[in-house]
Amino acid sequence: MFKIGDIAVYPSHGVGVIQSIENKKIFDNEQTFFIFRILDSDMTIMIPINNIAMVGLRRVIHLEEVPKVYDILKKKDIEIENQTWNRRYREYMQKIKSGSVFEVAEVLRDLFILKLEKDLSFGERKMLDSARNLLVKELSIAQNSSEEIIEGNIMSIFNC
Repeated sequence: MFKIGDIAVYPSHGVGVIQSIENKKIFDNEQTFFIFRILDSDMTIMIPINNIAMVGLRRVIHLEEVPKVYDILKKKDIEIENQTWNRRYREYMQKIKSGSVFEVAEVLRDLFILKLEKDLSFGERKMLDSARNLLVKELSIAQNSSEEIIEGNIMSIFNC
């Protein structure tokens, strides 16, 4: 269970902190909520405590899991299906919404590889930026390192 001050990951929004736990009355029904602030955007989200599993709120990955993320990024011998950009976009968006840092890493890797072959659509470029931001923020916290160093590490994998 989470407590005030815990850092966690909210799928597709990123890393945030649980600022408080509050009871709110909604339609004659009192519920307990985590008040969760996303670090990147300063957006605040109220998450019903009994819906934590459903929304996918999870802890930041452990340091021991970080090498697996980098292994996914380094795996270049993959074949990206030849499908329309909007189908690919939906598939990648589903992975980002899953909240799995490993699936976000796959999206980032696939889009970087695709970018070498052809120009990305506007939506794909935005998704690449989103996946990179989500990954950089979480890895920087997991590794207790600056976001600049983590982004440099990721970009060096793709020779950028």
